[in-house]
Amino acid sequence: MQCYAELTPPTAVTHSVSLPFLSPSANNLIVAKSSLLQVFSLKSVIPSPGEGDPKHATHSSGRTQHHAANGPKFSLLDSTPRADRLSTTKLVLVAQYELSGTVTSLARVKILQSKSGGEALLVALRDAKLSLVEWDPERFSISTISIHYYEREDILRSPWEPDLGQCVNYLSVDPSSRCAALKFGARHLAIIPFHQIGDDLVMDDYDPDIDGEQPEKKQSISKAIADGSVNQKTPYAASFVLSLLALDPSLSHPLHLTFLYEYREPAFGILYSKVASSTALLHERRDNVCYAVYTLDLEQQASTTLLSINDLPYDLFRVVPLSRSVGGALLVGGNEFIHVDQSGKTNGVAVNEFAKQSTTFVMADQSDLNMRLEHCVIKQLGFDNTDMLVILNSGELAVLSFKVDGRSVSGLSVFRVSMDNGGGSLLSGASCASYIGRGRMFIGSEDSDSLVLGWSRRSDRLRKPRTRSNMDIDGDQVELELDEEDIEDDEDDLYADNKPEEKLQQQVLHSRTNPDEDYHFRLHDSMMNLGPMTDVALRHSPQNVNPARNAESHISLLTTSGRGRASGLTIFQQDIKPMLVGQTSINNAQGIWSVCTKQDQERGLDNYSQNAYNNYIFTTVTTGDGEEKPAAYAIKPTGLEKIQDTEFDVDAGNIIDFGTINSGSRIVQVSQNEVRTYDEDLGLAQIVPLTDEESDVKPAKVISASFTDPYVLLIRDDFSGMIFTEDGGDLDEVTKGNALREGKWLSGSLYEDCNDVLRLEFPEESEDEVGNVLLFLLSITGGLQVFRLPNLHKPVYVADGLGFLPPFLSTEFAIRRSSAKEALIEILMTELGDSTHKSPYLILRSASNDLIVYQPYQSPIEGSKDTALRFLKISNPHIPKESAEDSLDNELLKRSPPLRALHDVGGYSTVFMPGSSPSFIIKSATSPPQVVGVSETSVKSLAEFHTASCLRGFLYVDVEGKTCAAQLPLHSQYDTGWVTRRVPLGEEVHTLSYHEVKDAYVLGTSTIVVFKLPEDEFHHQWGFEDITFLPQAEQGFIKLLDGKTLSIIGEHHLDPYEVVTTIKVLSLEISEHTHERQDLVVVGTTLVRGEDLASTGHIYIFGVIDVVPEPDHPETGRALKLIAREEVKGAVTALSGIGTQGFLLVAQGQKCMVRGLKEDGTLLPVAFMDMQCYVSVARELPETGLCLMADAVKGVWFTGYMEEPYQLRLFGKSPHHIEVVASDFLPDGKQLYTAVADADCNIHILQFDPEHPKTLSGQRLLHQTTFHTSHYPSTLTLLPPPLPPAPGPAPVPHQIVTSPPILLTTQSGTLALLTPLTPPAHRTLSSLQSHLQNTLPHALGLNPRSYRLPSAGTVGVADGVGMGRGGIVDGGIVRRWLEGGSWRRYGGGDSVGGGEAGEVRGLLRAVGGRGVF
Repeated sequence: MQCYAELTPPTAVTHSVSLPFLSPSANNLIVAKSSLLQVFSLKSVIPSPGEGDPKHATHSSGRTQHHAANGPKFSLLDSTPRADRLSTTKLVLVAQYELSGTVTSLARVKILQSKSGGEALLVALRDAKLSLVEWDPERFSISTISIHYYEREDILRSPWEPDLGQCVNYLSVDPSSRCAALKFGARHLAIIPFHQIGDDLVMDDYDPDIDGEQPEKKQSISKAIADGSVNQKTPYAASFVLSLLALDPSLSHPLHLTFLYEYREPAFGILYSKVASSTALLHERRDNVCYAVYTLDLEQQASTTLLSINDLPYDLFRVVPLSRSVGGALLVGGNEFIHVDQSGKTNGVAVNEFAKQSTTFVMADQSDLNMRLEHCVIKQLGFDNTDMLVILNSGELAVLSFKVDGRSVSGLSVFRVSMDNGGGSLLSGASCASYIGRGRMFIGSEDSDSLVLGWSRRSDRLRKPRTRSNMDIDGDQVELELDEEDIEDDEDDLYADNKPEEKLQQQVLHSRTNPDEDYHFRLHDSMMNLGPMTDVALRHSPQNVNPARNAESHISLLTTSGRGRASGLTIFQQDIKPMLVGQTSINNAQGIWSVCTKQDQERGLDNYSQNAYNNYIFTTVTTGDGEEKPAAYAIKPTGLEKIQDTEFDVDAGNIIDFGTINSGSRIVQVSQNEVRTYDEDLGLAQIVPLTDEESDVKPAKVISASFTDPYVLLIRDDFSGMIFTEDGGDLDEVTKGNALREGKWLSGSLYEDCNDVLRLEFPEESEDEVGNVLLFLLSITGGLQVFRLPNLHKPVYVADGLGFLPPFLSTEFAIRRSSAKEALIEILMTELGDSTHKSPYLILRSASNDLIVYQPYQSPIEGSKDTALRFLKISNPHIPKESAEDSLDNELLKRSPPLRALHDVGGYSTVFMPGSSPSFIIKSATSPPQVVGVSETSVKSLAEFHTASCLRGFLYVDVEGKTCAAQLPLHSQYDTGWVTRRVPLGEEVHTLSYHEVKDAYVLGTSTIVVFKLPEDEFHHQWGFEDITFLPQAEQGFIKLLDGKTLSIIGEHHLDPYEVVTTIKVLSLEISEHTHERQDLVVVGTTLVRGEDLASTGHIYIFGVIDVVPEPDHPETGRALKLIAREEVKGAVTALSGIGTQGFLLVAQGQKCMVRGLKEDGTLLPVAFMDMQCYVSVARELPETGLCLMADAVKGVWFTGYMEEPYQLRLFGKSPHHIEVVASDFLPDGKQLYTAVADADCNIHILQFDPEHPKTLSGQRLLHQTTFHTSHYPSTLTLLPPPLPPAPGPAPVPHQIVTSPPILLTTQSGTLALLTPLTPPAHRTLSSLQSHLQNTLPHALGLNPRSYRLPSAGTVGVADGVGMGRGGIVDGGIVRRWLEGGSWRRYGGGDSVGGGEAGEVRGLLRAVGGRGVF
């Protein structure tokens, strides 16, 4: 009984497509990351000189992986002329959706009518599923039109065909959106026709004598909708399934197919072979690939062969359709490009010398390029551009050009892009590419960061004189792709008088001078990718941490990430650890505020930021008698200097807030009973009393304040509100209207809607007087009212249902009388974002310190062109820390520190929540708002602190009352909800381990080198090898990384072509006499020498010793010392400690052997077990002798080690053959489980139970359940036991998860946790899961139950295991309990067996890793 919960979302981009999705004129990018779908819009910005970027400019010494690997992210931007004035395209996230499925393809489809007016998105998923979705502007979300399943048994009838999960399924859509084809299974094609108007045929070559009467021109879809001619109930017709063998019996081995341009009927080109291709049988099966074009008759469900070409090179693997600027199709092979036009004419070019040896096909020779085209990505450089961008698997760029004579292609040529022209922009290969217009392209990658790449052409800049009319619309004067005539061309006019080929031919003539220097590429934006994670190491926090300020997170994770030049390390921390800049002399502080006055602003902006430095700090300090007194400090270059000789009242008590008005020329001090204003020198300007001395009624006290120039909002403890406005430097109260006077308000917030984003109406009676300042008020009944100041007579927006926290908040929301409301205590309207993009958000705080975030959007009104304001609830999985001090007493809540809106901290506009669960709400342009905790027990107050010594920092008061100046951690990002920091190394990291005693990491890395055959007396023919295009191999290194500075401090070179396979830091016995033990580094390697030679390996044992450090580098005081080195037969694939005597378990070749380190440096074998295959995983349950060994062929072996006599004994095996990728023990009380991850993205739970009858006395491990994750696993790591619960109210017993969980790392960049559950906890979460699966909407109409079940044919499915009783709970589903409204969270708990909401919150917090990291 376990729960699987993903801690971070996937980051590796697998698919992308560009289309107008949000509206007919929008330019959107859809990105798929395995099971995550993201919708982006594009924004052009012109960075100001020195403008901050939180990704890399928060600290001037920050560098990303591109800079460290000699990439162009900084060098190109800095070296480009006028780089500070170039328009840069940035990605802005619109929405994202977690899917109950794995995306395999994305495609755009033009449908007759959509809710947004834009195009639709067709998503192909694993196991032959298709979802057609559109954008719904009314709900600001995607809407599923239809879902199609093709996994029925009546379709896949052949018993010898492979399962769907073992086949490559992909999608292709006709360029005119007449139909889509899903290739699934071995040889099946599902065709979905789409209704269209008219004929999309390009009729430039129409001949009336041959083709008959010319058809009418295509009617536009918008006009057809207006005329009412669109009368289809669905945008698609009935789909049908074809067998490729029915089309042509020779299509027995299909390689790839795609739809082509410029055909009257839907036509697709397919690569296939009659027999399977094989490099080993090249002498017999050379040139066995064929290419054919078939047209589809959608009405008759038949096809016709248009052309067929035989005897093509055996290594062709992809068909790339070419638009009408070139026409035909491009066939891509491992060694060549071949173009096939519509008549079957072929032209090819060889890009390496192996093309001549592997085929007799006639091609142009460019073998000097020495390119490897395997896994390359090819995309056309614009819809009307004849050139194509080639992205190699190494990340290198090349341009493929076509020599066009009229409408015929006469030749191909390939040119590499030099490093000076941006050829090194990518550090690794690409997984997809999408042209996003205006000379920009999005390049997704699973091995490195995804990029937005732009280009310019010298030929375009020299072709025409630069005028204002042909400048780039976005303001980019360098990266100009289209001139004015190009922009005005109607691409949809199929019968234009001017043929595009004539203009394109002129462009080709202009661009053929030095084509290799014609293109210049520049990086615009990047999207972080933390995968693939191949290994992980745990680093515990130091033990001498002050208990009063102890962070909840005590483990930081270090994982490998990236491949090739993009490889490096990533540090994960669950909470933000502020980087202390210094500690001030302010002690016993309770509150703190910072102020920037007009004087400081007029002195000029600093060179680093657009914001002026702060010049005043105000605090409230607790005196010896327990009273709180205010104090003022001036910020000087030497530090904080207390201000005394001014009119600032240091005896005033009960300070609520400080702020500025009148453009910073007036400082406002708000206390419970009065408001004071000061000038810029703290001279008293005005005192506004808030009490009536003549009245006998107890005066109301101010509990909160909000400032937006020129207004000040005060909320008092009698639930009344007061509004003041600045007039000539003085504060005057704004006349209250009946709505404000009669209402009772808990909290309020002022917000200046400068750009009228909210589009709220202007009151008619005072339209000339109102401005853009909006007043948001939270009533005691949980309602929302918005006023446009200074009019307080009538609200411009009312939403009484805010307290129910609905997923969509609007004025029409129907209130459920019997439903429970959330106890809201605070409201804040502010902007969140970074320097790229900021947008307003409505933030609510509950009595339990939950933060609820709403995003405003405009919803169209049916039958009108106007829009209505609505709010969309943003998912927030963060659960605040519980404290014994938390209470629901209203008086205490009124005195709790309010939310702080911070305009620039670390480059982010963010919000901070002080208190017992301190947290930041951080949002970047490419991520949703994330609530990230702070590693402090409690923070009393926090304020911005921007000075020359603490750029974009903050001051905070800790639990002890000390005031500290700090910044956000260096080079950190928060897009995943965790604090992540990249450490680029520029070479691939395979494995790593942490040395706790020396606080250092040991890494196994490698670089790519050229492989040459060695001289060998038994292989004389090796000396006659005469090729220049040599193969590549890896050269391994062992490196020592300092745990604090994260810099390389030691290195050991391995033999040529020797690669590190595993590294472990183990406590080994170093003396046979004294039995002394020491933490040593054990390294296993393998020597890669080719497939015809037996592999060998080595076992290295290193000690980390102290040495004399280099000057000014104290971290270099440690080094690696080689203690033992032993060569073994076969590769060393796994290592582990074993037993209690300090011995070593080594998986070498096809044996597992126990070895002991002798004093002479040799490794003495004492026991072994013959495995008959290579072992990939070896684990020991510490200090027990119980071992787990697994391989990719036979599965899991559960063994035991005995010390007297030395012996390895087999206890049990897995009942089925499992292709094991990773495995580890999962103890749960007295039960011993094993978690196994296989290559099909499944997790198997096996149990050793000798008393169970199915286990044959323990000889077979009991298969408990199987759970599908959709992410390819890389490691499973048993974490240390969780921390004991914090002191506080006695928790419910089944809420505590005492057994240690397992951490999963994946290739897609996801961290996940597999947590053992007690039976009561499992029953609660299982019931909640079933309830939510039936009641919540699911993106793309997918089924979360079937998603988590393993595919057909997976081991254990036949036995009925899965998500049933005792199965694994889906943490992603139960976490969505937080997304529901209050009626779902508090009204449905008892009905699903969850008990009180607090119990469910405690369980969600436990399975989310709180208390572990």
